[in-house]
Amino acid sequence: MQSPKYTARAHTNIALIKYWGKLDQDLIIPMNSSLSLTLDKFYTDTSVFFDSTLKQDIFRLNNKESSSLKVTHFMKVLREKTGETRFAMINSENHVPSAAGLASSASAFAALALAASRAAGLVLDSRSLSRLARRGSGSATRSIYGGFVEWQQGSDDATSYAVPFEENVAWDLSMIAVVISAKQKKISSSVGMQRVVATSPYYSAWRKTAAQDLAAMKKAIKKRDFRQVGTIAEENAMKMHALNASAHPHFSYFEPASLQVMKIVADLRSNGIFCYYTLDAGPNVKIICQNKDIQTILAALAPSFSQERLVVAGPGPGVKLIDKP
Repeated sequence: MQSPKYTARAHTNIALIKYWGKLDQDLIIPMNSSLSLTLDKFYTDTSVFFDSTLKQDIFRLNNKESSSLKVTHFMKVLREKTGETRFAMINSENHVPSAAGLASSASAFAALALAASRAAGLVLDSRSLSRLARRGSGSATRSIYGGFVEWQQGSDDATSYAVPFEENVAWDLSMIAVVISAKQKKISSSVGMQRVVATSPYYSAWRKTAAQDLAAMKKAIKKRDFRQVGTIAEENAMKMHALNASAHPHFSYFEPASLQVMKIVADLRSNGIFCYYTLDAGPNVKIICQNKDIQTILAALAPSFSQERLVVAGPGPGVKLIDKP
């Protein structure tokens, strides 16, 4: 017996105030609250139906059968929550530029959370959906919503979820993703976080300043103060990466080209083009900018980076069903 098939679309997000470290590894409760911007250019479409004839969950990524311990674990959590006993057929397609090297776990698990819960007969409100998505990937909890989104740390499964801060971003704000590398990271985000929490002498200061950065960022967004938003985001990112340099053994996600982009941005800013960089746990740089400066920034990057490695994005929407019975 087969359940109805549901297809959901979710967009990825870029954290402007990072979370780095987990209070609970299994529940994925963060050490600090965070704030992100959902983007329009990068998204995942995921279809799910349950079938009593299946002997295990089948996961296909971009039309190729794949194995994922995270997906397996997530589906186990979902069945425990819904009482569904059948295994599922999961088809997921990432709409991210080829070899972009941009994290898609946020969009992937947000889309899976909506499609799988509906296929299991559960209609969740946004808060419950955010909590569910969090069990697959921490950043997925924010991709339930569009625009600026705050992930409230909480202390347990019931209290750790995302809330919309400004869903419809109707002011001049864009982001240029500069693709440095699409290779798998040598140190995963989870491993990096654990090492930093356990060994960095500066971790307690991070938690304090991250809370201060979050409060300042929310004020800047309310004022639509672009320069302040960019400044806080850039400084917060650098503080996160400084933790990695202070861990034992120390590590870095930067590549030489990452530093090159950061210098280009700094040079542009010194010449009156206000733009700012941020990096997650990887070498790819995202440049926060205004629409009027996009072509100038792209021209400055063009001698070093091919056009397909420069992707311009804007604020994007939250998760939604795009196909249902």
